[in-house]
Amino acid sequence: MKTQRGFTLIELIMFIVVISGALAGVLTVFIQATRGSADPQLRRQAMAIAESLLEEVQLMPFTYCDPDDVDAGTATSATVGAGGCAVTLEAIGAEVGETRGSGTTIALNAHGDVVPPGLGWSSDPYGAEVRDGVMIGRGVAVSKSDFATYTWALLALKQCGVKLDGAVELHFTYDEETGGEIGPRYLLNQGLSKPDFAICAGFSYGVTIAHNGCLHLEIEVTGLSGHAAQPERGHDAIEAATAILNALYAYRKTLAATRSSTPGITHPTLVIGLISGGINTNVVPDRVVFRLDRRIIPEENALEAERALTALIQNAARRLDGIQVAVRRILLALPFVPRPGQEKIVQAIQRNARAVIGVEVAAHGVPIYTDARHYSEAGVPTVLYGAGPRTLAEANGHRADEKLALEDLYLATEVVALSLLDLLENSSESES
Repeated sequence: MKTQRGFTLIELIMFIVVISGALAGVLTVFIQATRGSADPQLRRQAMAIAESLLEEVQLMPFTYCDPDDVDAGTATSATVGAGGCAVTLEAIGAEVGETRGSGTTIALNAHGDVVPPGLGWSSDPYGAEVRDGVMIGRGVAVSKSDFATYTWALLALKQCGVKLDGAVELHFTYDEETGGEIGPRYLLNQGLSKPDFAICAGFSYGVTIAHNGCLHLEIEVTGLSGHAAQPERGHDAIEAATAILNALYAYRKTLAATRSSTPGITHPTLVIGLISGGINTNVVPDRVVFRLDRRIIPEENALEAERALTALIQNAARRLDGIQVAVRRILLALPFVPRPGQEKIVQAIQRNARAVIGVEVAAHGVPIYTDARHYSEAGVPTVLYGAGPRTLAEANGHRADEKLALEDLYLATEVVALSLLDLLENSSESES
């Protein structure tokens, strides 16, 4: 009797069915994972991690006390006793043995967070290598350098022996690149700091008195998927997104006609910086998501600019059958505009830069946006000044081989120290 080998027909059919089902399941998971982006998994993972970290930071309660203090959750001041902490903790304000005084308070703000290094570096982006008097590294110009500028300027002020009535606060924060909401804005909104003036991270050869605002919008275009062999049965989200993008690009051409009167700032701009969508090559795409960046000049109303842009997007989509469009604000940073009192800081910096550096330091605007806007929005006269070259491009800001000439750091530190001395001396004289 011969032993039977191989599969019967029924077994073979069952095997094919099982494998087909498993393969279909795997493909379904793959399609869902690739929906909405050419490289969605890494992006979504990164976004999820970033959002969870930000949420964790925002949910952490503020306390005047040590977190382990038994009264940490109820304390309303950094004192010891009723309404305060159970044990002594160094409070916000003057050091032990010093007095804050009743004069001018000046905030010095710089940020320690940086953008990722990217490619193209000639050395370790976090190595702070110095070559011929120039430091190379991510953040050396934007704006870790001004941690040093402001710290040593304050130390020089403390050691000069001049009796001053006022205070200098170091506001070193770590969320400028993501909006400054839990850094400077939190300090100001919670009343933890109430400065009379603010100097924010900048460069050595110009005083920035204004900068653009910024609006980030996310636009989600939703249609209906279908087989590529019968595209008429679906509603093509990419086709719809193309119509919206064409309207946005046509609108972008008109922005050059709106001119700013601030030196250094030209006109509003618009960039579509991210786009993702589609399911597979042979499927009518049912979803496209893209994000845009709209820069707002100081003379514009930011909310009006947002309403106009949203209306343009909705109108472009209204005539498209089977298409839905959702517009979501990701970021709205108001422009930094000049305020009364700002001229006092500008004049002090210009006078001391002329003496120390030997050049005229002009007041100007820049097209970027910074944490300076938070101080200005709070009614605080503010400028940007610190260590760096004449332009962001010279510093390779946000690019490979970001750099800072150490001589500019030394010069800016001296200018800032002398300017602080002038502002605090004038405050003491005006009150005497």
